[in-house]
Amino acid sequence: MANVLSQTNEWSELVQAGPRTPMGMLLRKFWQPVAVSSELKVGKAMPIRIMNEDLTLYRGESGKPHIVADRCAHRLTLLYTGWVEQECIRCRYHGWKYDGGGQCVEMPAEDATFASKVKILSYPAREYAGLVFAFMGQGEPPEFAHKAEIDRNYGIKWALSMIWPCNWFQRIENSMDAVHVSFVHQESRFGQSLSYTVPSLSYEETEWGIRQIATRAANNVRISEFNWPNCNHIVTPTQFKPQGETKLFPWTDLFNWFVPVDDGHTALFSVRSSPIRGDVAQESQAWLFSRDKYNPAEYDEELFKGVMPDNDAGQAGNALVNAQDYIVQVGQGAIVDRSQERLGKSDAGVILLRKIFHRELDAIKKGLPGKAWKPRKGFARLPVPPNVPASPDPETAMVFG
Repeated sequence: MANVLSQTNEWSELVQAGPRTPMGMLLRKFWQPVAVSSELKVGKAMPIRIMNEDLTLYRGESGKPHIVADRCAHRLTLLYTGWVEQECIRCRYHGWKYDGGGQCVEMPAEDATFASKVKILSYPAREYAGLVFAFMGQGEPPEFAHKAEIDRNYGIKWALSMIWPCNWFQRIENSMDAVHVSFVHQESRFGQSLSYTVPSLSYEETEWGIRQIATRAANNVRISEFNWPNCNHIVTPTQFKPQGETKLFPWTDLFNWFVPVDDGHTALFSVRSSPIRGDVAQESQAWLFSRDKYNPAEYDEELFKGVMPDNDAGQAGNALVNAQDYIVQVGQGAIVDRSQERLGKSDAGVILLRKIFHRELDAIKKGLPGKAWKPRKGFARLPVPPNVPASPDPETAMVFG
Protein backbone atom coordinates (compact mmCIF):
# COMPACT_ATOMS: atom_id res chain seq x y z
CA MET A 1 0.00 0.00 0.00
CA ALA A 2 1.46 3.33 -0.99
CA ASN A 3 1.32 6.26 1.39
CA VAL A 4 -0.08 9.19 -0.57
CA LEU A 5 1.97 11.62 1.52
CA SER A 6 5.18 10.03 0.23
CA GLN A 7 4.20 10.61 -3.39
CA THR A 8 5.00 13.70 -5.41
CA ASN A 9 2.56 16.58 -5.38
CA GLU A 10 1.68 15.74 -9.00
CA TRP A 11 0.16 12.43 -7.94
CA SER A 12 -1.04 13.23 -4.45
CA GLU A 13 -3.31 15.98 -5.81
CA LEU A 14 -5.25 13.40 -7.84
CA VAL A 15 -6.25 11.31 -4.85
CA GLN A 16 -6.86 13.75 -1.98
CA ALA A 17 -10.51 14.80 -1.82
CA GLY A 18 -10.75 16.69 1.48
CA PRO A 19 -12.59 20.03 1.50
CA ARG A 20 -9.43 22.16 1.40
CA THR A 21 -7.55 20.21 -1.29
CA PRO A 22 -7.60 21.21 -4.98
CA MET A 23 -9.31 17.95 -5.98
CA GLY A 24 -11.78 18.28 -3.13
CA MET A 25 -12.67 21.77 -4.31
CA LEU A 26 -13.00 20.52 -7.91
CA LEU A 27 -15.38 17.68 -7.00
CA ARG A 28 -17.42 20.01 -4.80
CA LYS A 29 -18.22 22.21 -7.80
CA PHE A 30 -20.69 19.50 -8.92
CA TRP A 31 -23.70 17.71 -7.45
CA GLN A 32 -22.53 14.39 -5.99
CA PRO A 33 -24.61 11.35 -4.99
CA VAL A 34 -24.35 10.55 -1.30
CA ALA A 35 -26.94 7.82 -0.60
CA VAL A 36 -29.53 5.49 -2.11
CA SER A 37 -32.97 7.03 -1.59
CA SER A 38 -34.65 3.79 -0.50
CA GLU A 39 -32.24 3.48 2.43
CA LEU A 40 -33.48 6.75 3.95
CA LYS A 41 -36.94 6.40 5.47
CA VAL A 42 -39.29 9.28 6.27
CA GLY A 43 -38.63 10.64 9.75
CA LYS A 44 -35.26 8.88 10.02
CA ALA A 45 -31.63 10.01 10.03
CA MET A 46 -28.39 8.27 9.07
CA PRO A 47 -24.67 9.09 9.16
CA ILE A 48 -22.82 9.49 5.87
CA ARG A 49 -19.17 10.06 5.04
CA ILE A 50 -18.44 11.70 1.68
CA MET A 51 -15.21 13.28 0.44
CA ASN A 52 -13.59 13.07 3.90
CA GLU A 53 -16.53 14.80 5.61
CA ASP A 54 -18.81 13.20 8.21
CA LEU A 55 -22.40 14.42 7.91
CA THR A 56 -25.97 13.73 9.00
CA LEU A 57 -28.56 12.87 6.34
CA TYR A 58 -32.21 12.85 7.37
CA ARG A 59 -35.59 12.79 5.69
CA GLY A 60 -38.20 15.21 6.98
CA GLU A 61 -41.85 14.32 7.37
CA SER A 62 -42.53 15.95 3.98
CA GLY A 63 -40.20 13.38 2.39
CA LYS A 64 -37.52 15.96 1.58
CA PRO A 65 -33.91 14.98 2.37
CA HIS A 66 -31.69 17.31 4.41
CA ILE A 67 -27.94 17.28 5.06
CA VAL A 68 -26.38 18.92 8.10
CA ALA A 69 -23.22 18.52 10.20
CA ASP A 70 -22.59 15.22 11.92
CA ARG A 71 -22.52 16.68 15.44
CA CYS A 72 -24.55 19.03 17.59
CA ALA A 73 -22.83 22.37 18.25
CA HIS A 74 -23.56 22.07 22.00
CA ARG A 75 -21.62 19.08 23.34
CA LEU A 76 -20.69 17.51 19.98
CA THR A 77 -22.68 14.31 20.19
CA LEU A 78 -23.84 12.60 16.98
CA LEU A 79 -26.98 14.18 15.53
CA TYR A 80 -28.19 11.13 13.63
CA THR A 81 -28.95 9.44 16.98
CA GLY A 82 -31.58 12.10 17.71
CA TRP A 83 -35.15 12.59 16.50
CA VAL A 84 -36.56 13.98 13.26
CA GLU A 85 -39.42 16.43 13.92
CA GLN A 86 -41.21 17.82 10.86
CA GLU A 87 -38.28 19.15 8.77
CA CYS A 88 -35.91 19.51 11.72
CA ILE A 89 -33.62 17.21 13.69
CA ARG A 90 -33.37 17.31 17.49
CA CYS A 91 -30.21 16.30 19.37
CA ARG A 92 -30.67 13.39 21.75
CA TYR A 93 -28.32 14.86 24.37
CA HIS A 94 -29.96 18.16 25.44
CA GLY A 95 -32.68 18.67 22.85
CA TRP A 96 -31.15 21.34 20.64
CA LYS A 97 -33.13 21.38 17.40
CA TYR A 98 -31.85 22.35 13.91
CA ASP A 99 -33.66 23.01 10.65
CA GLY A 100 -32.53 21.69 7.27
CA GLY A 101 -30.36 24.76 6.74
CA GLY A 102 -28.41 24.07 9.94
CA GLN A 103 -30.00 26.88 11.95
CA CYS A 104 -30.67 26.05 15.58
CA VAL A 105 -34.34 26.82 16.24
CA GLU A 106 -34.82 25.57 19.79
CA MET A 107 -32.79 25.06 22.99
CA PRO A 108 -35.16 23.80 25.71
CA ALA A 109 -32.80 24.53 28.62
CA GLU A 110 -31.41 27.88 27.38
CA ASP A 111 -32.52 31.47 26.97
CA ALA A 112 -34.82 31.88 23.95
CA THR A 113 -32.44 34.32 22.25
CA PHE A 114 -29.51 31.88 22.23
CA ALA A 115 -30.77 29.58 19.45
CA SER A 116 -30.63 32.23 16.74
CA LYS A 117 -26.89 32.65 17.38
CA VAL A 118 -26.03 29.01 16.60
CA LYS A 119 -25.82 27.52 13.14
CA ILE A 120 -24.12 24.33 11.97
CA LEU A 121 -22.91 23.23 8.55
CA SER A 122 -25.55 22.28 5.98
CA TYR A 123 -25.59 21.40 2.29
CA PRO A 124 -28.35 21.53 -0.34
CA ALA A 125 -29.82 18.11 -1.10
CA ARG A 126 -32.10 16.74 -3.79
CA GLU A 127 -33.20 13.37 -5.16
CA TYR A 128 -32.89 11.97 -8.64
CA ALA A 129 -33.28 8.48 -10.09
CA GLY A 130 -33.27 6.73 -6.73
CA LEU A 131 -30.26 8.58 -5.32
CA VAL A 132 -29.82 11.47 -2.90
CA PHE A 133 -27.45 14.14 -4.24
CA ALA A 134 -25.65 16.89 -2.34
CA PHE A 135 -23.96 20.10 -3.42
CA MET A 136 -21.02 20.56 -1.07
CA GLY A 137 -19.32 23.49 -2.82
CA GLN A 138 -19.34 27.25 -2.46
CA GLY A 139 -21.99 29.60 -3.81
CA GLU A 140 -25.07 28.65 -5.76
CA PRO A 141 -25.38 25.03 -6.95
CA PRO A 142 -24.83 24.47 -10.68
CA GLU A 143 -27.40 23.16 -13.12
CA PHE A 144 -28.33 19.61 -12.21
CA ALA A 145 -27.18 17.20 -14.92
CA HIS A 146 -30.17 15.10 -15.96
CA LYS A 147 -29.60 11.98 -18.08
CA ALA A 148 -31.95 11.37 -21.02
CA GLU A 149 -31.61 7.61 -20.69
CA ILE A 150 -32.69 7.78 -17.06
CA ASP A 151 -35.50 10.22 -17.77
CA ARG A 152 -37.30 7.89 -20.22
CA ASN A 153 -40.94 7.63 -19.13
CA TYR A 154 -40.94 3.85 -19.56
CA GLY A 155 -38.68 0.91 -18.85
CA ILE A 156 -37.25 -0.13 -15.50
CA LYS A 157 -34.73 1.70 -13.33
CA TRP A 158 -32.91 0.78 -10.16
CA ALA A 159 -30.19 2.31 -8.01
CA LEU A 160 -27.50 0.79 -5.82
CA SER A 161 -24.31 1.60 -3.98
CA MET A 162 -21.24 -0.18 -2.62
CA ILE A 163 -17.97 0.84 -1.01
CA TRP A 164 -14.56 -0.53 -2.01
CA PRO A 165 -11.32 -0.08 -0.04
CA CYS A 166 -9.35 1.83 -2.66
CA ASN A 167 -8.97 5.40 -3.84
CA TRP A 168 -11.63 6.86 -6.13
CA PHE A 169 -9.15 7.83 -8.85
CA GLN A 170 -8.19 4.18 -9.37
CA ARG A 171 -11.83 3.46 -10.08
CA ILE A 172 -12.30 6.19 -12.68
CA GLU A 173 -8.97 5.35 -14.34
CA ASN A 174 -10.36 1.85 -14.87
CA SER A 175 -13.27 3.46 -16.73
CA MET A 176 -10.78 4.88 -19.23
CA ASP A 177 -9.01 1.53 -19.74
CA ALA A 178 -10.83 -0.40 -22.48
CA VAL A 179 -7.99 -2.94 -22.85
CA HIS A 180 -8.62 -4.35 -19.39
CA VAL A 181 -11.94 -5.84 -20.54
CA SER A 182 -10.12 -8.36 -22.77
CA PHE A 183 -8.08 -9.68 -19.86
CA VAL A 184 -9.71 -8.90 -16.50
CA HIS A 185 -13.10 -10.18 -17.69
CA GLN A 186 -11.86 -13.01 -19.91
CA GLU A 187 -13.51 -15.68 -17.71
CA SER A 188 -16.86 -13.92 -17.49
CA ARG A 189 -19.73 -14.35 -19.93
CA PHE A 190 -19.01 -10.81 -21.16
CA GLY A 191 -15.39 -11.57 -22.02
CA GLN A 192 -15.37 -15.17 -23.21
CA SER A 193 -15.88 -14.16 -26.86
CA LEU A 194 -12.99 -11.69 -26.87
CA SER A 195 -10.13 -14.25 -26.76
CA TYR A 196 -7.67 -11.63 -25.53
CA THR A 197 -8.55 -9.38 -28.48
CA VAL A 198 -6.88 -6.02 -27.95
CA PRO A 199 -9.02 -3.15 -29.27
CA SER A 200 -7.88 -0.15 -31.22
CA LEU A 201 -8.56 2.91 -29.10
CA SER A 202 -9.80 6.42 -29.67
CA TYR A 203 -10.42 9.16 -27.10
CA GLU A 204 -11.96 12.59 -27.50
CA GLU A 205 -12.50 15.36 -24.97
CA THR A 206 -16.05 16.69 -25.30
CA GLU A 207 -17.98 19.54 -23.72
CA TRP A 208 -19.31 17.09 -21.12
CA GLY A 209 -16.31 14.79 -20.56
CA ILE A 210 -14.45 12.11 -22.54
CA ARG A 211 -15.78 9.85 -25.30
CA GLN A 212 -13.99 6.49 -25.49
CA ILE A 213 -14.18 4.18 -28.54
CA ALA A 214 -12.79 0.63 -28.41
CA THR A 215 -12.94 -1.26 -31.74
CA ARG A 216 -12.32 -5.01 -31.79
CA ALA A 217 -14.07 -5.76 -35.08
CA ALA A 218 -16.42 -4.09 -37.55
CA ASN A 219 -19.39 -5.42 -35.58
CA ASN A 220 -17.77 -5.03 -32.16
CA VAL A 221 -17.36 -1.34 -31.39
CA ARG A 222 -17.93 -0.24 -27.83
CA ILE A 223 -18.35 3.43 -26.98
CA SER A 224 -18.58 4.80 -23.48
CA GLU A 225 -18.89 8.34 -22.19
CA PHE A 226 -17.17 9.69 -19.13
CA ASN A 227 -19.32 12.52 -17.76
CA TRP A 228 -17.16 15.07 -15.97
CA PRO A 229 -15.96 14.82 -13.28
CA ASN A 230 -16.70 11.28 -12.03
CA CYS A 231 -19.60 9.54 -13.79
CA ASN A 232 -19.10 6.83 -16.42
CA HIS A 233 -21.91 5.91 -18.83
CA ILE A 234 -21.80 2.51 -20.51
CA VAL A 235 -24.30 0.09 -22.04
CA THR A 236 -24.27 -3.58 -21.20
CA PRO A 237 -26.38 -6.65 -22.06
CA THR A 238 -29.15 -7.43 -19.60
CA GLN A 239 -29.93 -11.06 -18.83
CA PHE A 240 -32.97 -12.25 -16.92
CA LYS A 241 -33.48 -15.84 -15.86
CA PRO A 242 -36.97 -16.33 -14.39
CA GLN A 243 -37.78 -19.93 -13.46
CA GLY A 244 -34.84 -21.32 -15.38
CA GLU A 245 -35.56 -19.60 -18.71
CA THR A 246 -32.86 -17.16 -19.82
CA LYS A 247 -34.01 -14.04 -21.60
CA LEU A 248 -31.75 -11.41 -23.15
CA PHE A 249 -33.04 -7.85 -23.07
CA PRO A 250 -31.91 -5.14 -25.49
CA TRP A 251 -29.48 -3.39 -23.12
CA THR A 252 -29.13 -1.50 -19.88
CA ASP A 253 -27.65 1.97 -19.56
CA LEU A 254 -25.36 2.18 -16.54
CA PHE A 255 -24.44 5.52 -14.97
CA ASN A 256 -21.70 4.91 -12.41
CA TRP A 257 -20.63 7.73 -10.11
CA PHE A 258 -17.36 7.06 -8.25
CA VAL A 259 -17.35 9.28 -5.17
CA PRO A 260 -14.59 9.42 -2.54
CA VAL A 261 -15.67 8.32 0.92
CA ASP A 262 -12.19 9.22 2.09
CA ASP A 263 -8.80 8.91 0.43
CA GLY A 264 -8.71 5.14 0.92
CA HIS A 265 -12.35 4.22 0.15
CA THR A 266 -14.69 4.81 -2.80
CA ALA A 267 -18.47 4.68 -2.98
CA LEU A 268 -19.99 3.54 -6.25
CA PHE A 269 -23.44 5.04 -6.77
CA SER A 270 -25.05 3.46 -9.82
CA VAL A 271 -28.32 4.01 -11.66
CA ARG A 272 -29.33 1.37 -14.20
CA SER A 273 -32.02 2.02 -16.81
CA SER A 274 -33.32 -0.63 -19.23
CA PRO A 275 -35.91 0.33 -21.89
CA ILE A 276 -38.03 -2.81 -21.60
CA ARG A 277 -41.80 -2.66 -21.53
CA GLY A 278 -44.87 -4.71 -20.77
CA ASP A 279 -45.29 -7.66 -18.43
CA VAL A 280 -41.63 -8.66 -18.57
CA ALA A 281 -40.64 -5.27 -17.17
CA GLN A 282 -42.64 -5.77 -13.98
CA GLU A 283 -41.62 -9.42 -13.77
CA SER A 284 -37.92 -8.66 -14.01
CA GLN A 285 -37.35 -5.53 -11.93
CA ALA A 286 -37.10 -7.19 -8.51
CA TRP A 287 -34.90 -9.96 -9.93
CA LEU A 288 -32.54 -7.54 -11.65
CA PHE A 289 -32.16 -5.41 -8.54
CA SER A 290 -31.51 -8.43 -6.31
CA ARG A 291 -28.71 -9.73 -8.53
CA ASP A 292 -26.90 -6.39 -8.31
CA LYS A 293 -26.57 -6.53 -4.52
CA TYR A 294 -23.31 -8.50 -4.62
CA ASN A 295 -20.48 -6.42 -3.16
CA PRO A 296 -17.02 -8.00 -3.62
CA ALA A 297 -15.70 -6.10 -0.58
CA GLU A 298 -17.71 -8.47 1.60
CA TYR A 299 -15.73 -11.41 0.17
CA ASP A 300 -12.29 -9.77 0.08
CA GLU A 301 -10.34 -12.56 1.76
CA GLU A 302 -11.72 -15.41 -0.32
CA LEU A 303 -11.45 -13.46 -3.61
CA PHE A 304 -7.72 -12.93 -3.09
CA LYS A 305 -7.44 -16.65 -2.38
CA GLY A 306 -8.91 -17.36 -5.82
CA VAL A 307 -12.47 -18.26 -4.75
CA MET A 308 -14.63 -16.51 -7.32
CA PRO A 309 -18.44 -16.22 -7.66
CA ASP A 310 -20.40 -18.33 -10.13
CA ASN A 311 -20.47 -17.24 -13.79
CA ASP A 312 -24.13 -18.26 -14.22
CA ALA A 313 -26.30 -15.23 -15.00
CA GLY A 314 -29.22 -16.79 -13.14
CA GLN A 315 -27.29 -17.09 -9.90
CA ALA A 316 -24.60 -14.46 -9.79
CA GLY A 317 -25.58 -11.90 -12.40
CA ASN A 318 -22.81 -9.32 -12.52
CA ALA A 319 -21.06 -10.79 -9.49
CA LEU A 320 -18.12 -12.31 -11.39
CA VAL A 321 -17.49 -9.13 -13.40
CA ASN A 322 -17.56 -7.04 -10.21
CA ALA A 323 -15.25 -9.49 -8.43
CA GLN A 324 -12.76 -9.37 -11.31
CA ASP A 325 -12.70 -5.56 -11.24
CA TYR A 326 -12.35 -5.62 -7.47
CA ILE A 327 -9.27 -7.85 -7.54
CA VAL A 328 -7.30 -5.68 -9.95
CA GLN A 329 -8.31 -2.28 -8.59
CA VAL A 330 -8.07 -3.07 -4.88
CA GLY A 331 -5.01 -5.16 -5.73
CA GLN A 332 -3.22 -1.91 -6.66
CA GLY A 333 -3.33 -0.93 -2.99
CA ALA A 334 -5.56 1.53 -1.18
CA ILE A 335 -3.70 4.32 -3.00
CA VAL A 336 -1.55 3.20 -5.92
CA ASP A 337 1.92 4.76 -6.18
CA ARG A 338 1.77 6.17 -9.71
CA SER A 339 5.42 7.22 -9.59
CA GLN A 340 6.33 3.53 -9.98
CA GLU A 341 4.19 2.85 -13.08
CA ARG A 342 5.39 2.02 -16.60
CA LEU A 343 2.72 3.23 -19.01
CA GLY A 344 2.39 2.27 -22.69
CA LYS A 345 0.35 3.27 -25.72
CA SER A 346 -2.63 1.26 -24.50
CA ASP A 347 -2.86 3.66 -21.55
CA ALA A 348 -3.88 6.58 -23.79
CA GLY A 349 -7.21 6.99 -22.00
CA VAL A 350 -5.64 7.04 -18.55
CA ILE A 351 -3.02 9.54 -19.73
CA LEU A 352 -5.69 11.83 -21.22
CA LEU A 353 -7.80 11.61 -18.06
CA ARG A 354 -4.87 12.62 -15.87
CA LYS A 355 -3.89 15.43 -18.24
CA ILE A 356 -7.37 16.95 -18.09
CA PHE A 357 -7.58 16.66 -14.32
CA HIS A 358 -4.14 18.26 -13.89
CA ARG A 359 -5.25 21.11 -16.16
CA GLU A 360 -8.42 21.71 -14.14
CA LEU A 361 -6.56 21.43 -10.81
CA ASP A 362 -4.02 24.01 -11.99
CA ALA A 363 -6.89 26.38 -12.74
CA ILE A 364 -8.28 25.94 -9.23
CA LYS A 365 -4.88 26.61 -7.65
CA LYS A 366 -4.61 29.81 -9.71
CA GLY A 367 -8.09 30.93 -8.75
CA LEU A 368 -9.40 30.49 -12.29
CA PRO A 369 -12.80 28.96 -13.20
CA GLY A 370 -11.45 26.19 -15.42
CA LYS A 371 -13.42 24.67 -18.28
CA ALA A 372 -17.13 25.43 -18.47
CA TRP A 373 -18.33 21.82 -18.66
CA LYS A 374 -21.81 21.43 -20.11
CA PRO A 375 -23.98 18.41 -19.27
CA ARG A 376 -24.97 16.35 -22.30
CA LYS A 377 -28.38 17.13 -23.73
CA GLY A 378 -30.29 14.25 -25.28
CA PHE A 379 -29.40 10.59 -25.71
CA ALA A 380 -25.79 9.45 -25.97
CA ARG A 381 -26.67 6.83 -28.62
CA LEU A 382 -24.00 4.39 -27.52
CA PRO A 383 -23.65 1.20 -29.60
CA VAL A 384 -25.39 -1.86 -28.22
CA PRO A 385 -22.94 -4.73 -27.55
CA PRO A 386 -22.75 -7.61 -30.09
CA ASN A 387 -25.40 -10.36 -30.07
CA VAL A 388 -27.97 -8.20 -28.33
CA PRO A 389 -31.53 -8.03 -29.69
CA ALA A 390 -32.42 -5.06 -31.86
CA SER A 391 -33.39 -1.88 -30.07
CA PRO A 392 -37.11 -1.25 -29.50
CA ASP A 393 -36.29 2.43 -29.23
CA PRO A 394 -34.00 3.75 -32.00
CA GLU A 395 -33.81 7.16 -30.32
CA THR A 396 -31.69 5.85 -27.46
CA ALA A 397 -29.13 3.49 -28.97
CA MET A 398 -27.69 2.11 -32.17
CA VAL A 399 -26.46 -1.30 -33.23
CA PHE A 400 -23.21 -1.89 -35.15
CA GLY A 401 -23.12 -4.80 -37.59
